[in-house]
Parts: sequence; C-alpha cells; structure tokens
Amino acid sequence: MTFPVIKAAGYILVHAPNIMMEHGTTITMEKQNNPDSSYLQNIEKKVRDFDSAVKYPPNQVYIGNLTPEDLRRIPQPWYDNLLGQDRQGKYGEIIPESEFYAAMKIADSFQLVELEEGFAARIKNALAAKNIYSEKQLALFDRSSSRDHIKDLVSSGTAEGLYDGDQLVGCVRRAHESDPNLSAHVIFENLVAKASGVLAVKSLLGKNRLNPDDIDYIIETSEEAVGDMNQRGGGNLAKAIGEVAECMNATGIDMRGFCAGPAHGILTAAALVQAGIFKNVVVMAGGSSAKLGMNSRDHVAKGMPVLEDMVGGYAVLVGENDGKNPVIRTDIVGKHKISSGSSPQAVIQAIVVDPLEKNGLKITDVDVYAPELQNPEITAPAGAGDVPLANYKMIGAMAVKLGEITRDKLNDFTSQHGVTGFAPTQGHIPSGVPLLGYIRDSVRDGKMQRAMIIGKGSLFLGRMTDLFDGVSFIIEANPGVVETGGIGDAEEFKQEIRNMLADAIQELARSVAGR
Repeated sequence: MTFPVIKAAGYILVHAPNIMMEHGTTITMEKQNNPDSSYLQNIEKKVRDFDSAVKYPPNQVYIGNLTPEDLRRIPQPWYDNLLGQDRQGKYGEIIPESEFYAAMKIADSFQLVELEEGFAARIKNALAAKNIYSEKQLALFDRSSSRDHIKDLVSSGTAEGLYDGDQLVGCVRRAHESDPNLSAHVIFENLVAKASGVLAVKSLLGKNRLNPDDIDYIIETSEEAVGDMNQRGGGNLAKAIGEVAECMNATGIDMRGFCAGPAHGILTAAALVQAGIFKNVVVMAGGSSAKLGMNSRDHVAKGMPVLEDMVGGYAVLVGENDGKNPVIRTDIVGKHKISSGSSPQAVIQAIVVDPLEKNGLKITDVDVYAPELQNPEITAPAGAGDVPLANYKMIGAMAVKLGEITRDKLNDFTSQHGVTGFAPTQGHIPSGVPLLGYIRDSVRDGKMQRAMIIGKGSLFLGRMTDLFDGVSFIIEANPGVVETGGIGDAEEFKQEIRNMLADAIQELARSVAGR
C-alpha cells in the first residue's frame, strides 16, 4: 500500500492585544455585566507589548526557533525568562497587530474593512517592503477613509473598531442591516479566521518554497461558522482563503469538529491523496478572536501578564508518497466511537490503545504523542492544570495497566514520549498539529521513527449531543520505497487492465483464426 506523506508545515501567530480587549468573549462579557470590576480596572496594565510576545519561549517553539526539548530546559515562569529571538522562525512568523489589520483588509472581498488614511499609507509601505502581497492587493490600501468617518461608523454601532493602542485606525462594517449573522461583530470574527488562515497558508508556501498552483484542494478546520440567516454555517472559508493565498487551481471545503477538526481534516486529506483524487491537499485553519483572553481573569488576579493575546494559525501539506517525507499510516487510525464512553480512560482506550493493539504495536512503540498541546502557563493558573501532561499520564497509565512499563517508570514515560505544551489556547489550534513541523524534521533526520497525532473534541459545546469526540493517526518514517499496486496508483492499475484486455483480445483472435 502506498501511503500519503506530510510534505510541509507552516505556522503563524498574531499578537492581538487590542482585538483581545474588544472581542475576547471573557473580557467583552465582563464589560457588559460588570463594567466596574477590579479585573477590568487592572487588565490593561497586564497586556504585553509585541517585543515581549515575540521573546516568549512557547511562541518561539510554535514558529520553530526553539524545540520542545529547549522549552523544557527553560525555567518557569517563561514570561520572566524571555529570549532574544526573532519574529521569523523556521516554520513561520509572529505578526504584529497593525500588519494583521492589513491582512484583514486584503482578505475582505466586500469592502467592509475601512482603514484611516495615515495608517493605510504607513502599512502599505511596510508591506511593500516584505514582498508577500501582489501589486493588486497593495492597491487596496489606496482606498482609505477619514478618521471622522470611521469614528461615526463605530459610534453608530454599524461597525467594530480597529485600534492601535488608544488610536482608532480603522473599522469593520456590518454586511447587512438586520441579519445577525452578518453583523459587524460576526464579520469581524470571521475575517480574523480568514486573514489568519491566509497568513498560515502563505507561511506554508513561502517557508517551504512551494508553488501555489500545485495545490489541488484545501480543507479548512477552524471553529467559525460562515453564512447568513438562512445558512449560519454554510461556509466555504477554504475556498475564500485559497483565493486570497492565490492557490488558483484549488477548490476545497470546511470541516468542523471543534478541537478534533484538524485531525479529521488531515485524515480526510490522506484519504483523498491515497485514493488518487487529489495530489496535493492543504489542511489549515486560522484562529479565533473570541478565545482571546479566555483565562485572563485568573492571570490578572495572580499578577501575571495576560498570555492569551495570540491568534494562531497552521497549514499542512499532505501529498503523494515521494519516498522521503514521513508517511501517514492510514491503516492505523484511532476513533472515538459513539459507544466508546466519555471518561478519560475510555477516550484514550479508543483513540490510542485500540488502534495500536489492532496493528500489533505497543504504547511504547510510539516515540512521541501529540495530543492537546496547550501552554500550561496559560491553563494552570485558571485551575485547568497542565493539559498535555495530564494526557501523557493517562497514556502512561494505560501502558502500566497493559504491563508495558512498571508504575515507577510513569514519570519517565511522560518525559520520553511527551513534550512540554507550547501552543496558544485557541481551541482547535493546540490539538496535535503544532508538533507536525517538528515531527516531520525529526523523522527525516532519523531522530524519531513513529509519532501519533491525537485530536480530541468537545461536541457537547454545541448542545446537540453530550458526546465526546476524538481521532488519531500514526506518522512513520518513510521506508524510501514507493510501493505500487495500491489504490493510489490508479493510472498504473488502469494501464495494467488495458494490457490484460489487449492480451485477451489477441488470444481470442488467435483462437478464432485457428478454427
């Protein structure tokens, strides 16, 4: 069987302090329900500047300047041990909020984003120097608005403001006067997802020197619902993102599964490639403005900087087997069945233990597991603990139960088969995929043989079911031999059938002639 491969990965982080203050759900609900709270009075003093966000060690791991092993050696709290690293990394980039407003403008297809004249001119010059946008895209900044006009739109409630510090530099207008699904707030939220998704795809293409024309299909796996009052989640962000990222030969679809969405998306991409339907499939997602500052109340209460000020994005290229890149073992797939149960042990049994046992593998045969990779410095102060470590302990406990390791080796298991969490708490973003760039490089360099990506989702959040969700898949070193005869070798199979038919016809002709 010829397996598809992970060809490349790209990541972005956007430092978004003003978006957090204006659109983070925790903060906006507090403004609405308790506007005089001490939390709101103190939070602005705890908002980070861009330089601090860039030098924050977990963010440097996310874009590839540090490895998870490096992070483990850095003393905590990491926000007190900043590093002199760059905003550009091996896998991606950390982007300032002002440049992100420009990305939102470029991602806007209906002229709903308006930028103030002076800001538009400054940001156009900055982007022109980076050489990542076309002349047509840069020309969009020539259409700007006066500050008074933007102020009137925001004060009237028909637009959401774009702020640079305390300066109003633009706005996002509503797309319909009465449709709540096209309100300024929802359009803003969807443009954040779209623009960060575009930046993630551009990072994938640019960092790996890929031709956008080679992309056949895009699967978008964020948690945003794009539509109007007649179809609230109709989509299609995938195609909208592909258009702005100039993947002109691609089509695509949105795939939703809460935090498990990316894993479902990569499995789907692998199936499409292995079946021979598409050759190069990008699986990607932008981030969520609503999730910014989710745990900020606890950060402020403990005197910490507010660490949930980063919008995340990722993009992964799944392609045909090239004999080099690590393969996705589509025959070793874990799934949380409807009947699996929702206890932590039941979930790990279904999506980790069962697929391994079915294929004659032990838990210890997997070098590294990539479950939910949330930065514990964000979650622990809020009482959620170290989420990755909890997952590793549960997987290790199952190994103890199966007799693969002794109980006294449990801590060794978590350090040998796990990594320190480093991803922003953006729902779907931490769910396994942030480690794919690191896994791909480690496998190609011979430092790792096998890894498991674990996607888990909370379906009960939609109030349509109280079920949990989860899927997993194995990534392995490429044996270096591209096998033939699999379902992915459609043209060779067809040619073999043609040859067999031709031989049969010739044999029949000889038989008739001999009578």
